[in-house]
Amino acid sequence: MPRFVLIAATVILASCARFEAPAGSGPVATTPPSAGWTKPPPGYLAGNSGIDATAIIGPPPAPNSPRGKAERAQFEETRKLVNTPAWSQAVADADLSGKNGLKSFSCAAGVTLSAEATPTLASLLLRMTDDAAKIYQPAKAAYRRPRPPVGNAKPICVPREPWIETDGSYPSGHGLIGWAWASVIAELVPEKASPILARGKAFGDSRIICGVHFQSDVEAGRYLGSALVTRLHDDPAFMADMAKARAEVAASKANGAPTGCAS
Repeated sequence: MPRFVLIAATVILASCARFEAPAGSGPVATTPPSAGWTKPPPGYLAGNSGIDATAIIGPPPAPNSPRGKAERAQFEETRKLVNTPAWSQAVADADLSGKNGLKSFSCAAGVTLSAEATPTLASLLLRMTDDAAKIYQPAKAAYRRPRPPVGNAKPICVPREPWIETDGSYPSGHGLIGWAWASVIAELVPEKASPILARGKAFGDSRIICGVHFQSDVEAGRYLGSALVTRLHDDPAFMADMAKARAEVAASKANGAPTGCAS
């Protein structure tokens, strides 16, 4: 089977530096507290993933560099998106339990993807989140880049819990996971690769709108997402589950398009 290996293209910061939307009003919508999140099942990669994230992505922009200053300005600008549809999507995309992610990718793929319709795929994607952590956590520890909301009280789409201060911003785990999930789903539904990958990109961009990552954090995550998918294609258990997932997706496709998607 040919591999579906995708390298994330570098996003030009200027194209994303301004998000035009009216300021929100009323209480700021956020995700539930992280104490309620479910720990993912063990991943496919035991111990060391074999991927040195720091060798792939290098360090983040310096705070006083032109890009560092532009990303700080982008954080300020995107605070205008509070309680807009983009903000609501960022709240949904913050959830890595699989439910919201599977729904949004279902609409992009034109196939119902869920724990009920495609159980092997749902499990595979959640296991990938554990593998992703093996890659991005050492890099976060190495670079220790403060997150955008550190040192200010600006609104963000997640509760201001201790991890905001202690968990590094670079690279973005959500950026990695969103792109890796999109790459896998696009391999299973290749005729919808473009909208699926666009959804994967937007999944990472939601972290900028949310206010918990800079643009370069998300871009670095996408590079690592491609590295993870490449590595997993050498894992027999992952490939066996991909074969099962392919059959599940074909059966789900035969049952018609997913419901509840915007036209």
